[in-house]
Amino acid sequence: MVKDKVVMITGASKGLGKELALQFAREGAKLAICARNAAPLAEVEKEIRASGSDVVALEADVSDLKDVDRFVSVAEEAFGRIDVLINNASIFGPGPRLLADYPEDDFLHVLKINAFNPFIVTKRVLPGMLMRNHGSVINLTSEAGKTGFAEWGAYGISKFAVEGLTQTWADELQGTGVRMNMVDPGEMDTDMHDEAVPDCDYPLAQPNEHMDIFLYLASDAASDVSGSRFQAQEFQWNRGEDYE
Repeated sequence: MVKDKVVMITGASKGLGKELALQFAREGAKLAICARNAAPLAEVEKEIRASGSDVVALEADVSDLKDVDRFVSVAEEAFGRIDVLINNASIFGPGPRLLADYPEDDFLHVLKINAFNPFIVTKRVLPGMLMRNHGSVINLTSEAGKTGFAEWGAYGISKFAVEGLTQTWADELQGTGVRMNMVDPGEMDTDMHDEAVPDCDYPLAQPNEHMDIFLYLASDAASDVSGSRFQAQEFQWNRGEDYE
């Protein structure tokens, strides 16, 4: 379903981003991945190559316009196109912390990483998708993107912004062949969850457990799906059929 598609994933050195990259590689996709930390990214690149898939891996800060342009340009040069963009990169920021005590510089930094970065990466990738009248953009959101949680600070607010960004762009892209959707992966056993819920005392899903929704939205089976919000842990896809 996604074999030979070119899939770009930001924040792919660990957690969900890493597992997405490895899953798409196993499905036969070609990968363009980036992260700010070069060493763990190189390990993911090595695993992808060992699976037999082609990959471009670059150290990049996707909240920086120059890094974004370099990353996308290298990927387009290597593969000729980008079929799927997964805007995964994000940070939690300081916390848990009351908004009244939240440092202003940190607030702006979280918004830049979590909301500005999917805007600028998508904006850079869209011209190629629009030229081919085909593409899928998947933004990562959170339960905190539709419900305000005390002490989650700028992270939750940034996810509200991502949900608005997704809905606005989906509306603007109607009829173009380019689809824009968002996925809430749910609570997972990741470094970010440790920051958000430091005293977590209940079981968590592993990042590699709920891949179906991402594979579905990346595939041509979802060619008519845009502007939707999906809960990853509630989604099951019978391949060859519509989702349920």
